[in-house]
Amino acid sequence: MKTSVNDVKILEVPTVSDTRGKLAVVEKECIPFAIKRVYYLYDVPSDSYRGGHAHKNLYQFLIPLSGSFEVHLKDGVNERKITLNKPNKGLLIVPGIWREIANFSSGSVCLVLASNVYEEEDYIRKYKDFELFKRT
Repeated sequence: MKTSVNDVKILEVPTVSDTRGKLAVVEKECIPFAIKRVYYLYDVPSDSYRGGHAHKNLYQFLIPLSGSFEVHLKDGVNERKITLNKPNKGLLIVPGIWREIANFSSGSVCLVLASNVYEEEDYIRKYKDFELFKRT
């Protein structure tokens, strides 16, 4: 697969703001896929990490609803680290990118919008298998 860490993008979540606070809206114009699954990570100890896999076909959009965390990305050649800490900015992760999410701050919540339902066969869970996948 020819995707690279440079294909991963931070996208602005449209926000309406007034004296009562802010309202962020994720609609089909905001992300380039139809949402078929929504889940969130919370109460992750600061010394733990999540992810540690890649997807063959799945797109994901990560939003830090609260707190902060780092997303470590690899494409088999290049690496990139992105800190997410603003609830009006999300990270679009394309297929074929290895990801690990780490350094969760206290009280952080990571919302994940996914382009498909859970399918185990879409996961690449071993980095050596990921490297082979990227070469083919």
